[in-house]
Amino acid sequence: MYITITPQKLGPNYSQSSADFVGYLEKENEGLEQQDMEHFFNQYGDEISSEEVVKEIDGNTAKLKKKEPKFYSITVSPSKYELRKLQNNSQDLKTYTRELMKNYVASFNREINGRLITIDDIKYYAKIEHQRTFKGTDFQIKENQPFASKILQLKTDIRNIQEGRAEGNIKKVEKEIAKLERQAPHQQNGKRIVQGMPKAGNQSHIHIIVSRKDASNSVSLSPGSKHKASEVEMHGKKIKRGFDRDTFFAKAEKTFDKTFGYKRNYAETYKAKKTFVKNPNLYFSALMKLPANEKALAFKIITKSGLPIVPTIPVSQAQIALRVFKRLRRGAEVAIKSSSIGI
Repeated sequence: MYITITPQKLGPNYSQSSADFVGYLEKENEGLEQQDMEHFFNQYGDEISSEEVVKEIDGNTAKLKKKEPKFYSITVSPSKYELRKLQNNSQDLKTYTRELMKNYVASFNREINGRLITIDDIKYYAKIEHQRTFKGTDFQIKENQPFASKILQLKTDIRNIQEGRAEGNIKKVEKEIAKLERQAPHQQNGKRIVQGMPKAGNQSHIHIIVSRKDASNSVSLSPGSKHKASEVEMHGKKIKRGFDRDTFFAKAEKTFDKTFGYKRNYAETYKAKKTFVKNPNLYFSALMKLPANEKALAFKIITKSGLPIVPTIPVSQAQIALRVFKRLRRGAEVAIKSSSIGI
């Protein structure tokens, strides 16, 4: 499970409205029949129009300054192992989203008028998507980049030969390009993975847009708050505020597991990823103490996920530490940073 929380992009090149982001989330519906489209939904409604989403999010920004985010984007990407537990991707992910947002609210540990906030106190809209494309930040693109650069240069050489700016054997250069295409380390369906290529397999995931202000448009609820479920004094009274990110990520996993009867491997847990960054020795120790079948699955998950990356399964713990430690930690650090605000 990978979850990212991102504030609204602000600046001279970005609109103050949520319209651009909402429009971006509608891209998968282009060219589809009505019955095949995925619509926005929230805790209590389905088939909510994009126009209503923009109206409700943009109209819920009282007293927020121009440089403050008006909404946050939450992206929830279940792993292929988690997706296999679903009977109906769209409906099951809607069910999960509605439970997840209860976890989101609880992680603020915030009181309003002497009571803890509930799901009714936030304004959010979500949408299920089933496609993903490779981005420049994906490890497959990064590790294919040296080959991509050489191929681009060779294609430039061919154009120069064709247009008389250089001399050379075009067929020879084309053979070199074909060789590089085959040698690139990351392939999909027999082709070099490039930026923008659709990812194969089940890519279902969830996009959520949640208002910075509560449903009454009077209280600010920021998951980017630096306060962590701390008590502050306001108007002579002590109130709790802040967003406990660790609690949210841990509960997100537990909620999925409980909802779908999923047995989570140690290597899949947020706790394991965080342990690796903070205490690699403890991480390796826990990994090696797993029962044989769970350990084998853990290495399979690690190898296939791309973060951390394990080229082979070494025999001893010493070999593991020696051969994969640097790449493993670098990958895990990227994962932790991308899966939260400020961790």
